[in-house]
This record gives sequence, structure tokens and C-alpha cells, in this order.
Amino acid sequence: MSEDRIGRIYARLQDTFSPEHLEVFDDSHLHDGHVGAKEGKGHFRVHIIAKQFENTRPLDRHRLVFQALEEMMKTDIHALSVSARTPPSQ
Repeated sequence: MSEDRIGRIYARLQDTFSPEHLEVFDDSHLHDGHVGAKEGKGHFRVHIIAKQFENTRPLDRHRLVFQALEEMMKTDIHALSVSARTPPSQ
């Protein structure tokens, strides 16, 4: 089930941002017994680099990621740690 969630998170962020780099990690095993785990939801970590984040404050980048995953935040994700950056300048 965890791999399915990772795949859905990855697909949703890929479709929304077309990132240059995207990694999704499931950290649920670090939170066994936690409220979210008891509810069947997971703890995830996302590293994303996308041009869409240019000229955007870090807080707004996080909001954009949370908006992209809005439905999953209600059903599958208890906690989400986000690292959202812009591509390096060339």
C-alpha cells in the first residue's frame, strides 16, 4: 500500500509541476503508533525542484505542493515534509 501512495504522490506532483527533480520518501515506519499511523495515513517527505517555484517564497512553494496533494492530504497523508526549490541558475 505504501508504494501505491508513493506512486500517486509522485504522479500528482509530476503532472502538476513537471519538475526537474522529484523524490518521494515514506517515513511512516518512523512513526509507528502515532495517531496518523493508527488512522491508516502515512508520513512522507518530498524533495522537488521545479521552474514553477521561481519568484515564489518558500512558504508559497509549500502551499502549492499541499494544494497539488489536497485530496490525498485528507485520505492518505498524515504528515508531509517538503523541500521545494528552484533549479540552479545557469
